[in-house]
Amino acid sequence: MSEKAAEVSAAEAAAWALEAQQGGEPVALATVVSAPGRQAVGRRLVVSGASLHGTLGGPELDERVAALAREMLAVRERGVREMEGPGGKWEIYIEPQHAIPELLIVGAGHIARPLCRLGAMLGFRVTVLDDRPEFATKEHFPEAERVGVIDFGDPFARLAIGPDSYVVLVTRGHKYDYDCIQHLLKMDARPAYLGMIGSRRRVRATFEALVGDGIEPARLEDVHAPIGLDIGAETPEEIALAIAGEIVATRRSGAGGRLSDEERVLDRVARSSRPEGD
Repeated sequence: MSEKAAEVSAAEAAAWALEAQQGGEPVALATVVSAPGRQAVGRRLVVSGASLHGTLGGPELDERVAALAREMLAVRERGVREMEGPGGKWEIYIEPQHAIPELLIVGAGHIARPLCRLGAMLGFRVTVLDDRPEFATKEHFPEAERVGVIDFGDPFARLAIGPDSYVVLVTRGHKYDYDCIQHLLKMDARPAYLGMIGSRRRVRATFEALVGDGIEPARLEDVHAPIGLDIGAETPEEIALAIAGEIVATRRSGAGGRLSDEERVLDRVARSSRPEGD
């Protein structure tokens, strides 16, 4: 049963969508695009958790649409769906609204600049962090929504990391990458993507140190390192493209040719940590 039987206006639906995009509870917006007699065309139903706001054409239709909307919300799928309703066939457009994904770039060097531009082009809210005030500026990263100066001793103290976060570690030194990844792997929340730049040797040393510090090897399976797709990238712009490609592949559940898969660094760490005779 709808909590609010009155019709939802376009402005009200937009407000719910905006709140979801800014990190609020995800919602699904259902709009009638075709109905018998056309009297219901344009009516909206907002599905928010267990609550319904508005009505399309009666409680029974609302509940059926809401059940479908929740399924589409879970898989982030949108589109027009046909169903039987009062008087015959109805067409409903269902559009899930989630938080806009955030690309969190830690390190404000040469790779961060083109990656920031690519991230904004791909629809991410981009945040750039560094401990150097002269590098972490809006002048260097005009496309970023946020640019901040941090302390690598507690780099994510004022940030919310979650399932809509895509984190890229491209700091200027191995120590800072290690501090950041250690903090991230000890968090309960897991980002959608966590990538760390570095050579096979450097990544292996980092993984071995993390295991030695008590990080479960299974957690390291979430880390994309060496970072990026294998496209033979050499310049900062090409490396940024390889990273962006891997992020898109992760976001769209694609496979791609991950460098971290090809290098199999974690397998080498596991083998080296086994006692002799195992």
